[in-house]
Formats: sequence, C-alpha cells, structure tokens
Amino acid sequence: MKKIFAITLAAMLFIPNLLSANPAKGLNVVVTSSDAQTQMMAMVLSMMTLKQKKEVNMTLCSNAGDLAVKGMKSTVLKPQDKSPKMMLQAIMKKGAKVKVCPLYLPNAGKDASVLLDGITVAKPMDVANGLLNTEYQNLSY
Repeated sequence: MKKIFAITLAAMLFIPNLLSANPAKGLNVVVTSSDAQTQMMAMVLSMMTLKQKKEVNMTLCSNAGDLAVKGMKSTVLKPQDKSPKMMLQAIMKKGAKVKVCPLYLPNAGKDASVLLDGITVAKPMDVANGLLNTEYQNLSY
C-alpha cells in the first residue's frame, strides 16, 4: 500500500511538470507605455525569461522609445532602486535583442545616432514575422 501511495504521489508531483513544459523559444515584447512601472514590468519579465535560457526580442515604440536614447532620464523605482532604462541595459547584456519601431525616431526629431549601443531600428516585416512565430509568446505593454 505504501508503494502504491509513493508511486501515485510521485506521479502527481512530476507528471504535471512534464506536461506543462513550455516549448516556447522566448518572448516578443512590445513596449509603448510611457509609465515607468509598466516599462519596468516589461523589463523584469524579460529578465526572468532570459534567466530561464529563453530569448527576448523587444520593440520600443512611442514614448517607450525614449528608453533607447542616450542621455534621456528614466524614473528610478523601488524596491530595486533601478530604472526601466537600467533594466533595459541589463537585459541587453544578457542577450535580449532590442529595437525601436521605425516611426519613433523621425517623429521624435531624432536619428539612429542617438540610440544606445546595440539598439537598432526595427524593420516592420521582421517584427511582424516575429509576432506571428508560434515558437514565441507575445507581450505588449
């Protein structure tokens, strides 16, 4: 009886983990919000994804594009005492690919020379292909 109980308990504990294994290669994250807390949540979840050895492709649009610009300030938030921009740079160091949408720079009166190292301008077809790739989960903030 104890053997049956042990086997049943082991099955209950381990089989759900095997069945729920996430086959996703990673995340596509689109950030448009100017709200620092919303931006930070996008960065935190991206970091957690990278820590799970998954890929992160991020596109910054509208006011969130400011995070990609050298010298632009970003609000420091608690409890980490970091800003979304600081987290953006941290996820890039861990391998996240970050781009700004092609509408951001011309509508902000800027060019690609103002972007942080490693950030480029997105190509709409590439972003669309990424969002349609079923091997990735999509998040939008």
